[in-house]
Amino acid sequence: MDMREVHWLMDMVTHIDLGLVVFDRKGKIAVWNHFMENHSGFSSTEMRDQCLFEVYPQLKEEWFQRELDAVLLLENEVFITWEQVPHLLPFAAYRPITAKAHFMYQNIVLRAIRNASGDAELVSMTLYDVTDIATNKLELETANNELAILSRTDRLTGLYNRGFWQEQLEQSWSLHQRYGRTYSLVIFDIDHFKKINDTYGHQAGDEVIRQVSGVTRDCARDSDCVGRYGGEEFTVILPHTDKAGAEIFAERLRKQVEALAVSHEEHTIRFTISLGVAEIDKRYGDEVHWLEAADQALYQSKHGGRNQVSLAPALTD
Repeated sequence: MDMREVHWLMDMVTHIDLGLVVFDRKGKIAVWNHFMENHSGFSSTEMRDQCLFEVYPQLKEEWFQRELDAVLLLENEVFITWEQVPHLLPFAAYRPITAKAHFMYQNIVLRAIRNASGDAELVSMTLYDVTDIATNKLELETANNELAILSRTDRLTGLYNRGFWQEQLEQSWSLHQRYGRTYSLVIFDIDHFKKINDTYGHQAGDEVIRQVSGVTRDCARDSDCVGRYGGEEFTVILPHTDKAGAEIFAERLRKQVEALAVSHEEHTIRFTISLGVAEIDKRYGDEVHWLEAADQALYQSKHGGRNQVSLAPALTD
């Protein structure tokens, strides 16, 4: 290879639109190309013979050292993707005005370089700017997650919608059947809700539903499944909870709603709820009959004067 070929090869390596660093096992830098100059702010003259690990202390991390040792020992390639480490080196995004990220997402390839004797003494680190690919993928994942949330969420209340809650009810029944797990079901609605709508208007009714939803969410545990079953009716699945524990939960919720005052325009609206509770039992036969048992207990609360908690009667063989 004559000097002209060496010249254009070096020019290509220097100006190629990806980062290239060559260093020895102690981190002493031999090559620092134009891409690295642009994004690091350090010239190749400044970086030559510098220790890469001192300039970028994060490369002293144990995991990165293991990768380098593997490259030199096995003389193979190692890939580090942006999904493993979003940015190995702290470079700003290439297009600061239009970029969707503040830093450059990077894919890294480490390769062993043999000397004239055939020994692997140097490592080349190739750095690829994959910011556009990464941000597009992250945006798609975010959009898909938001769609998944919307598909199972009631728009007015932010609680689970009936379809998703029904799936959780079926799953709870299956887990009880298979493993004997204990669940209780609470179903409740807002007393005289039609009167609220007729007296104060549907916007006031919506605000009442929203605030009841908030109180219910605050009363529930993270593991509980709170849903809007329809209209002014709500349901809660309580895992690992027998009817005694469910009754305590329902009574606490009833008292908090009774103490609630919803302000709408110049009006203060007070109201109550009635609740029914049913503990899961294989003798119900399926989740539909379990739900019906809780609904019958709710009807008992309504028939008994409202603003109260009723338990489904114990099953007998």
